[in-house]
Parts: sequence; C-alpha cells; structure tokens
Amino acid sequence: MQEATIIKDVEKTSKKKGNGVATAAIVLSIIAIICSTFIAFLALGVIAVSPLYDDRTGFVSEFAADGNSANFTEGSIAEVANRVSSSVVSIITEIKTTSYNFFYGQTESTGEAAGTGIIVSKDGYILTNKHVIEGATKIYVVLDDGTVYKDVKLVGTDPLNDVAFLKIEDVDDLAAATLGDSKTITVGEQVIAIGNALGQYQNTVTSGIISGTGRSLTATDSSYQNAETLTDMIQTDAAINSGNSGGPLVNAAGEVIGINTAVSSGNNIGFAIPIASVKGMLNSILASGEAKRAYAGISYAGIDASIAIENDLDSTFGAYVSSVIKGSPAEKAGLKKEDIILAVDGIKIGASTSLGTLLGEHSAGDTITLTILRDNNKSTVTLTLAEYTE
Repeated sequence: MQEATIIKDVEKTSKKKGNGVATAAIVLSIIAIICSTFIAFLALGVIAVSPLYDDRTGFVSEFAADGNSANFTEGSIAEVANRVSSSVVSIITEIKTTSYNFFYGQTESTGEAAGTGIIVSKDGYILTNKHVIEGATKIYVVLDDGTVYKDVKLVGTDPLNDVAFLKIEDVDDLAAATLGDSKTITVGEQVIAIGNALGQYQNTVTSGIISGTGRSLTATDSSYQNAETLTDMIQTDAAINSGNSGGPLVNAAGEVIGINTAVSSGNNIGFAIPIASVKGMLNSILASGEAKRAYAGISYAGIDASIAIENDLDSTFGAYVSSVIKGSPAEKAGLKKEDIILAVDGIKIGASTSLGTLLGEHSAGDTITLTILRDNNKSTVTLTLAEYTE
C-alpha cells in the first residue's frame, strides 16, 4: 500500500506542476531498483528470509519462503545461533540403577544423565530424543538463561522413532523454535548444531554441512546393551556428541530441520532425525495434549537399484509394499502386497524422503493421497490414517 500512496501523491502534484509524469517515472524507477536489488541479494543468500511463523503450531507457514535455500554469510552464524539458542534447553535426568554385590546383595544407586531438547511451543512443550529420558525417575530442564524447571512431565514417546515429548507446566512465554522443512534439504547445505555438549557445555554451537540424506543405521546407548534401527537419517559433519542428543540441527534461516540423535565412531559423522517425521505427533500434542502416532498398516522397503533388480520392479524409487495388515487403513484403501507407493500427496518418495517421514508429517485421522504403481499401471488412492497402537 505504501507504493500506491506515493504514486497517488505524485499524481496530485502533477495537477499543480507540469512535471508530474516525469516525477512519477523517477519514483517508480527508484522502487524498481530497490526491489530488483533485494531480489538479487536474496538469490545470493545475503539477506536472510524471516519465515512466516504460526504461533499456534510452531510451524513455518506453507506460504513462507523455504529457508533451506538461504546461506550463511559473514557473521550470520553468530546471529542465527544467538536467536535459536533461546529455544534450546539442557535436560538433566535422575536414573536409578540396580546392581548386585556378592557381600551386600542387590543394591540401588542414583545417577544422572544429560541431553538436549527443543522448545516447540511457548506453553512448555519440548521435543527431545527418547533415549535422553530413558529410565528417568526425574527430569529437569534448564533454559538458556539458567532458569531451572523441576519435575518436568513426560507426555509421550514415538513408538517407531527415537523421539519423546516433555511438558513444563504453568508457563506461557517460552521461546518456541521455528520448524523448517526437512523434505527440501540438499547435500552440501550449510547447517549448525546446538546442544549440551558432553552433558557439560550448555548450548555449544558447531557448524558444518549436510553430508548425506536417507541414511540408515543401528544406534546403541552408552551401555551398548540397547540397540535401535534408525532410517531416513540426515548425515552431517557438524560435531555431535552424546550430550547433543535431542538438540536442533538448524539451517541458515534459523529453522530446525533435524533432531541431533547419534554420532558415529568415525570422524565428522553425525546423524539427525528429519523434523518432518515428528510434525504429525507434535500437531496431535498441541491440539489435544496426547502424543498420537499416525498409522497406515503396511510393511515396506525403500526401493533402490538393488531392490528393484532383485524383485524385478518397474520403478527405481518409492516404497515396495511387502505386507498389508488386515483391517488396517491400508487394506481399507485397497493397497496390496507388491504395490509400489511412489508419492504421498504428490511428494515423491526418494533417497532423501522416505515413506515413513512423509507419513510422520500427518496426524491420526488425516486423509492422504497415495500415488501407486501396480502391474506397471499408475493410479491414486486415498487413505485415512489411524492411531498407532502397540
């Protein structure tokens, strides 16, 4: 509206003076130069785009510019880290362990463990890794400014992923992080990781790039007794250690695109869960206070060249359905064994985005459209997701 006002004022002046048209042309030329300069700087990543923020959900609006296209510039890492750090918390847990001694018999002792979390709503919901709070009898949360909250509540965990949700009660002014879109990340994209390094150094910031997407790995805890298979992981060379677990992996626009989860014994290899895979459960929590996981009811394998050749498939990408659970949403939608799911709501399933992550963006009760390939014929089916139960 400001541009229209300027032009209108120039038109009024032109009635009094004979050079109104020339003045208007000059004003419009200046506006055009300013706009073109802004677009040029935006394309170069010099100007950081502030994503549109939905205060209710904590998500970036679908109308916002994609922050994964932004780049860090001189001094911007410090600016982004400073802005995001207020949304990063340290998590301290008390854990009781039982041991047996020949002389004293069975004894119990209390120890502590530490990790990181991300504030995802101003009223106190926190996202972290499930292994950070595993076995905890008490959970404490420490904000960036040193404020300590005791007896933090565990709201729920993801039964299919290393994700947990906590709640600080009786707050309404916490700094919620802005969640980005992990589906559009690219290898080589610059990122920073923030977390409670080694459980001692709060909100440590490290930088690097996205080294790979769609990684699968088997993760173990510090005792090497519990193992979990993780899929569709983001690989990064930004330094991550056990204390970083549950902290954010952040793009140059200050958006959280991953949850730092695991570190390899190899140098400069860390892994993060894509943020897209937790948005469905987070939506459920924000709406009802309950952590509900969406469920389709199929077993599948992500297709790569070897699987395509082994099974003589008609596609080199997608999800190959190995079984359909009886009475499940997938069966009701008409899915069959050996179907190939190519896309969810038009978003292609590929090396960087698995079917599990795309389903994880949705909540129980959502209706989605699947593009499938059956007998070399492409079609679409609609499927209403149900709530996952053990």
